[in-house]
This record gives sequence, structure tokens and C-alpha cells, in this order.
Amino acid sequence: MRYTTQFLLSALAAAQFPAPDVPEVAFLGRSNVGKSSLLNTLVGEKTARVSQTPGRTRAINFFALLDARQQRKLMFADLPGYGYAKISKSISAGWQEFIEPYLAIRSTLKLCICLVDSNVPAQQPDRQLIDWLRASGREFAVVATKIDRLSGNERTRNLLALKKGLELEDVLPVSAKTGSGLKDLWARIDAAGKND
Repeated sequence: MRYTTQFLLSALAAAQFPAPDVPEVAFLGRSNVGKSSLLNTLVGEKTARVSQTPGRTRAINFFALLDARQQRKLMFADLPGYGYAKISKSISAGWQEFIEPYLAIRSTLKLCICLVDSNVPAQQPDRQLIDWLRASGREFAVVATKIDRLSGNERTRNLLALKKGLELEDVLPVSAKTGSGLKDLWARIDAAGKND
């Protein structure tokens, strides 16, 4: 793999964020969208914890991506999932307390990867997140996960529906299980990492 991955820290407040020294890519999405599985497949090792219970991630988890000389080149930020009914109100409140500030003011944040489930129609929380990112001027890419669960016709139909429902020109289909779409996703990540 092009990078090795090192877990840095879990932050529950802006004061705990790591020093902003390299380009960062944030991963966002509703709980149970397959965020941890995709992160693990992207880096080629089990870095993010995959849970059968949606909403387990409570903090922003930061991972450094190191080159062959063990120098930090990129950072991934795994943000808590949103929109799951069983998450307590105190966790939902965390979005305003430390997640929105991270998205709004983090100087090294170069790309937000918004994950949506290709098997599920566009959801209101996804639309709200994308509208918020547009309004804040953040660079983002929408990635449709779990594409391996769909036949060719279903895939085409669902991707078109997601584009329409989320008012997007492009949705990148990926599968953490088969690796489909990962090359294109890495191209977006690498481009963001070089965009200083």
C-alpha cells in the first residue's frame, strides 16, 4: 500500500484536535453507511473499528498516513455518524459543539468525503450536510457505498436517484468488499492532498 496508517487520537473538543500540519480528508455519513469498512479498505489494514451497532463512533478519530520514510503525508478524520434514532441527544449535540467547528474552521481540511448508502434513497440528513458544505465553501465528494449489493440495472437506477435527490452532478460508487471504485476515490484524495 502507498501509506502506512497510524492512529493519532480521538477528539471530543476542538482543543484536542491534532496540530494542523498536513492536508486532511474527513469522512462523514449517517450511521451504518459503511464508513469504517471503507476506511479500512482504503488504507489496507484494520484501522477503524467496524461495529454491528450503528452510532458507535462518538469522537473525531484522527489517523496519520505515513510514507515509506514514516513521514506524515495525509491525515484522515473519521467523524461520528449522524441520523441514527438510537443515538442520544447528548451525542447529537456534539455536532454543534465540536464537529461543526472542525468542518468550519480546520485550516488543513482539504476534502470532505460524504458517504451515502447506494441501497437507500437520498435522506434529509445527507441533503442537509451537503447543503451545509456547499454554503461553507468546503470541497466535497459524495461516495455511494455498498455498490456490490446491487445488480447493474439497480446500480444505474439508484445512482441516478441519488444524484437527483441530492442535487449532484456526480456520485462515486464504491464497494469496500470488492474494491470497486477505490482507485477513483484515491485519485480524489490524492488531488486534495496536493491542493495547497
